[in-house]
Amino acid sequence: MQIHPAGSRPSQRANPDYFTGTVWQDPIIMAPEPARLHALTVYFEPGARTAWHTHPLGQTLHVTQGSGLICKRGETPQSIRAGDTVWIPACVEHWHGAGPTTCMTHIAMQECDENGAATWLEQVSDQDYGS
Repeated sequence: MQIHPAGSRPSQRANPDYFTGTVWQDPIIMAPEPARLHALTVYFEPGARTAWHTHPLGQTLHVTQGSGLICKRGETPQSIRAGDTVWIPACVEHWHGAGPTTCMTHIAMQECDENGAATWLEQVSDQDYGS
């Protein structure tokens, strides 16, 4: 058993190769093998968002504060807000982030396979974000 006391692990700025805008991440768990669970809290400033990406085993998002957007490739972005939980099936191209004028925080939970937890694709264009 391992306990991570609150505040014992620093927040990290999200990798700009995979995000647009200001995004911070706080680790929850990167479970050791044979477990595969990775979870983190992600804080998006207004307009901030992920790049297009997929997860080999799917992803669950639980919005804890604010409101934002989520979009599956080829569809119109949908609103999400505090209290909403979203399941994204394996290998579905999608993005998620804050609304244009609001911050949004969610817990992102996904399992890793031998290649990791996500496959990152291109950045989401302003046109796709605003559609």
